Amino acid sequence: MKMEDVLSIYQRPCGPDRPVVCPGEMSRQLLKHVREPTEAKPPAPRRLGYHYQRNGTVNLFTFFEPLANHRVVLTRDRRTKIDWAECLREVLDSCYSEAQKVVLVMDNLNTHGLSSLYEAFEPAEARRLAERLEIHYTPEHGSWPVLAEIEQSVMARQALSRRIPDRETIEQRTTAWQKQRNRSEATVDWQFTTEEARVKLRRLYPKIDN
Repeated sequence: MKMEDVLSIYQRPCGPDRPVVCPGEMSRQLLKHVREPTEAKPPAPRRLGYHYQRNGTVNLFTFFEPLANHRVVLTRDRRTKIDWAECLREVLDSCYSEAQKVVLVMDNLNTHGLSSLYEAFEPAEARRLAERLEIHYTPEHGSWPVLAEIEQSVMARQALSRRIPDRETIEQRTTAWQKQRNRSEATVDWQFTTEEARVKLRRLYPKIDN
C-alpha cells in the first residue's frame, strides 16, 4: 500500500548517500499596490488600501529534506513539465551531486514523472538524471504525507503573507526565508506511524473476506 510505503521511507536513517527529499509546489499571485501602504506609527497601525493591481503569477517549487532540516525554493513563471524537470536537475546537481540515489516522496501531479525529464532534455541527460532517483508516490487524493506541503504552509505565513508585486521580490523573500530556516535547522516533527495508519485509516485498506 502506498501510504505504508511512504511512512516507511520516513523511518529510514539520515545519510548523505540516499537523502529523502519531498518536492512540492504552489502558485502565488503577484499583486501591486494601487496606493502605497501607510507604515505603522504608534499608536496607529499599518494601513493597507483595498485596491490592488494583478501582475501575473509565479510558481514556487520547494524541495525539502526533513531529516537534514534543509529546503530549497525555486521560482518559475509556470508549472509545466519542463519547469519541473529543470528545477529537479538544478537541485540534484547543486545540492546532491555526491549522493548515490535521491529518494523522492511526492504526490501524483501530472508533471511529477520521469517522462518530464525526457521532454525537457536530450535522452542521455534525461537518463542520467532518472538513474539517480528512487521515486515513491503518495496515494491518489492523499498528498498530505508530503512534508514539503507543511513547509510551504509555513513559508506562506512567514514570508508571503503581504502583497508581493513582482517575481524579483518574491525570489528575495523566499531566498531569505529558506536561508533563515536552514540556519535555524527548523524541521517538521513527523510522528504519524504505520501502526497508527492501520487504525486511523483502516477504511482505506482492502477488505479481506474470511
